[in-house]
Amino acid sequence: MDEIPMPAPVAERPRDARGYPVLAITPWSDGKPDFAVTSTARILVCAVERRCSICGTPLRKGPVWRVVAAEEAAAISVHDNAAYTNYANTAQTVEPPGHHACMLYAAIVCPYLARPTARRGNDALVPEAEFRRGEVHGSLDGMTGAVVAFDTYEFEAGETVRFRFSGLREFLPYTLGDEHLVALRDAIAAQPTAEPCPPWLLDDESSAERRAAGYA
Repeated sequence: MDEIPMPAPVAERPRDARGYPVLAITPWSDGKPDFAVTSTARILVCAVERRCSICGTPLRKGPVWRVVAAEEAAAISVHDNAAYTNYANTAQTVEPPGHHACMLYAAIVCPYLARPTARRGNDALVPEAEFRRGEVHGSLDGMTGAVVAFDTYEFEAGETVRFRFSGLREFLPYTLGDEHLVALRDAIAAQPTAEPCPPWLLDDESSAERRAAGYA
């Protein structure tokens, strides 16, 4: 972990007992982050305020990024490099967007995203989906996933926040996350100085919930 460059806004995140940065969409309970789930309230705040789901700082004008799983990466790769911008997926996803550098960093350091043989470390339960400890992430057509840029997103808020992304701009597939180390270094070097993350996306869960309630 110490050898992987960290985007500056991620380095400013609150840390868990091991010293790992905690995502903006990870909820806190009794002073501890719960990495097994994501917070609907925090995701809603990020969606409305156009903030990165990893670091919580604003997404500037231009493309937004997300990490897609093996199945969607394989579907995009069916199109040749000149035509993949015609790819469209109207299915909703609960995965929110973020910065280029932040999503590359997540694809490299998150064990579940970075390796085709990775297994979930904890159970997680969200509406319409259940993830069990020990589930294999898997790969398809030699891909574990991809870091992908889209022109824009829209979202619907209910029991969960669901996103649709349109205007595919860039497609960076991988089998192992660390294949993108060079791209991560370049993205960090190009990343402008970000304003601080607001307090409602740090470690105060009641503040995040109040903020989301105002939008709901």
